[in-house]
Amino acid sequence: MHTSIFTIPLWLDLTAVAIGAIQGAMFAGRMKEHRIDLLGVTIIGFVVGLGGGLLRDILLNVTPAMMQTNWYLLTAVLAALAGMLLQRIFSRLNTVIIGLDAVTIGLFGAIGTTKALAYGVPVVPAVFVGVIAAVGGSILRDMILNLPIALMHVGSLYAAAAAAGTILLVVLAAAGVDITAAGIACVVVTTLIRLLAVKFGWSLPEQRAIGSWMRWRRG
Repeated sequence: MHTSIFTIPLWLDLTAVAIGAIQGAMFAGRMKEHRIDLLGVTIIGFVVGLGGGLLRDILLNVTPAMMQTNWYLLTAVLAALAGMLLQRIFSRLNTVIIGLDAVTIGLFGAIGTTKALAYGVPVVPAVFVGVIAAVGGSILRDMILNLPIALMHVGSLYAAAAAAGTILLVVLAAAGVDITAAGIACVVVTTLIRLLAVKFGWSLPEQRAIGSWMRWRRG
């Protein structure tokens, strides 16, 4: 049964879509070696803006939100076009792309988790849905561009940042904190972890063979 307290305002969902589409288009616009045309840049922005929400709704076995109103598709396309213009104006400001990327992860993580909770999903799977929603757009982006998937490489902390934020959200919600405040906390924590990881080079431990790890411990 759905819980009314977890109703997600359309404007908030569209804001996440718009930021994702802008970030995706700006990212694609910088891929000069791929020689992506304007349509390609728009498509990448479109995918980043809508990909996370699409994967979220597939996991929840509900009609994708983008199919329920005209606004999602229109917002994604217009924001992707705006992203192309921003990329040309701020082509040397790499921090803009990193910042938008971090905010997008936080927004989609918060929205994905709260929507999962609204559909009665237990907290652990709800966190999983939130993380997939947060990183789904970037996964699809990298697949389309034939790039190594960013979140699987040392130093990205995409999924780790999203997990930290979404876990905080479900803990606060379980403690009776207003869901809006819990969602804001999720976005802030996710964004901060991602930005700090970029600034200070934080990363999860790199994969090592068991034998190498044991030799390191003995040495």
